[in-house]
Amino acid sequence: MVSTDASADDTLDLHLPAEFVALYGKAGDDLLGRVADWGPADTPAGVFHLVPVHAERDVPLIARWMNDPAVAAYWELTGPPSVTEDHVRAQLTGDGRSVPCLGVLDGVPMSYWEVYRADLDPLARYCPVRPQDTGLHLLIGDGADRGQGLGTTLIRAVTDLVLTARPACTRVLAEPDVRNAPSVAAFLGAGYRYSAEVDLPAKRAALMIRERAPRVSP
Repeated sequence: MVSTDASADDTLDLHLPAEFVALYGKAGDDLLGRVADWGPADTPAGVFHLVPVHAERDVPLIARWMNDPAVAAYWELTGPPSVTEDHVRAQLTGDGRSVPCLGVLDGVPMSYWEVYRADLDPLARYCPVRPQDTGLHLLIGDGADRGQGLGTTLIRAVTDLVLTARPACTRVLAEPDVRNAPSVAAFLGAGYRYSAEVDLPAKRAALMIRERAPRVSP
């Protein structure tokens, strides 16, 4: 599993009224319930943290990952670090609907994640979404960490973090390119279902959905 892809146009081209941001941003620095405070996840691979990106510290590493051909085929952010920096800063200086993070496993940064409000994303123009739906983009940075089931493990862990931290969220979504078979397989392994194929401006996507498990009455 390499990545779920994201174009630079995703997550950021819908303008939210200032009144909306003021109302729903009070819980923290973003519209997702303050990702920085979600805490660690214990996984079979080790202790995993989502750490919000600090541009000056993290862009060189993320840019190196973006220039890996296996990642670049889907993310399309090859080039000097300034290309990645522009992509990241657009989120960091936005209204908080998308939070770029490093995935840190046992203290080692090894993946890049974007956690975003799918209901506030351009994705909502192309497929049905529900209020508070949360979306994921991700990539595994180094080739040595791919192809071993690690993507499935981490997707499951992050999805559980989302559903624990965001009680109003009933579904977590992803939209990898349909050609990205390892990514689709990783989401299936993490309990997502293949809902539909969706034509987005930059790709034909596999809409992957994991629903919150229904509560069982005592």
